[in-house]
Amino acid sequence: MGSWQLHFAGGAQLWRSRHVLLLIPVGLVVLITVADVFAPADIVLGPLLVIAPAITAWGEGPWTTGGIGALAVGAQAFIGWRSGMLFSRGVIVQVIALALLSSLVVALCVVRDRRRRELSQVRSVAEAAQRVLLWPLPRRLGALRIASVYLAAEDEASIGGDLYAATRIGSGARFLIGDVRGKGLPAIGEAALLLGAFREAVHHNASLPALAASLERSVTRYLADFEPEEEAGERFVTALLLDVPDDEPIARVTSCGHLPPLLLGPGTAAVLPDLSPTPPLGVGLTDSESAVNVLPFRPGDTLLLYTDGVIEARDHHGLFYPLAERAARWAENQPTVLLDHLLRDLLTHTGGRLGDDAALIAIRRTASTKARADTNSSATSSQFRKRTYSHAGERPGHA
Repeated sequence: MGSWQLHFAGGAQLWRSRHVLLLIPVGLVVLITVADVFAPADIVLGPLLVIAPAITAWGEGPWTTGGIGALAVGAQAFIGWRSGMLFSRGVIVQVIALALLSSLVVALCVVRDRRRRELSQVRSVAEAAQRVLLWPLPRRLGALRIASVYLAAEDEASIGGDLYAATRIGSGARFLIGDVRGKGLPAIGEAALLLGAFREAVHHNASLPALAASLERSVTRYLADFEPEEEAGERFVTALLLDVPDDEPIARVTSCGHLPPLLLGPGTAAVLPDLSPTPPLGVGLTDSESAVNVLPFRPGDTLLLYTDGVIEARDHHGLFYPLAERAARWAENQPTVLLDHLLRDLLTHTGGRLGDDAALIAIRRTASTKARADTNSSATSSQFRKRTYSHAGERPGHA
């Protein structure tokens, strides 16, 4: 079957389904009319005809609703004519009242459809803004498989104060995940600024401390120009910078006040390293050298980057989401499957609504590294302090 045939078949099925639903209000009009005609004289069922246009308005537009309303008014007039009281005061009042109520329902349909179109336009703009600000992360960067997910806390919003980015540089890849102070639409300006600064500076700074210093200068300049006076000194951005070389089984991490990543290895282990963070971006401490933490990152390992909207999500008992414990359950899954599990589990934990923006990135190394790098892996493992969690282990505290 050709595409035009499938399109025609789908359109015909939609037409049939919509017109079958229209049989409900039409059937009600017929049923009420027949019942009123054969009911005793002291039983008046005509006013119930207003149910027909009200039901139609649930799924149809103003024109169809108006047509059913006109049918109901005609049925009310027929009832009056059939009883020989068409021009009596009571029947005339019922016809006028039914016409007014039907007109009101039609007017509500018009307003609803207009707002629906406006909401659709707003959503399309928000989705376009999200594509501009948060470029979709590539599924692969060299030997890395990547997946990401973003949840905005604001109703009807697609973007907020959390951000992430990834790019290929030379013989490696670099990642950024960050969290602007605050949430929702007011934080989008800082998020956009940091993403733009990262995409430019990441190719001009060889080390993570130099990259962090460049981002600090950009955020500080932006806040100096646009920070409200009443919030002077209170706006900042936490950020985690990650560098993954192709030829070494390691990952270099610089934390600017951000949460440490989770390292998921084979089995059901989740390792939470103790980093040496520097202050967040935007607080003006440009003279402090950012520390670089080196983590082992071998083929088969997964690094999970996240924002505090994930670990600070609460259930109805007020308990925080145990990310390390839950991630350990699906540690051996591919990044897309891992994030699918975590997303469903997180929304179940919170009852379907988050109190803050949340972002997650899963990065899995798939290819073997050079043999010379493997000889240094044991030394690399000793360069950081760590806490390990299994799916039945203790629960990490929140940052």
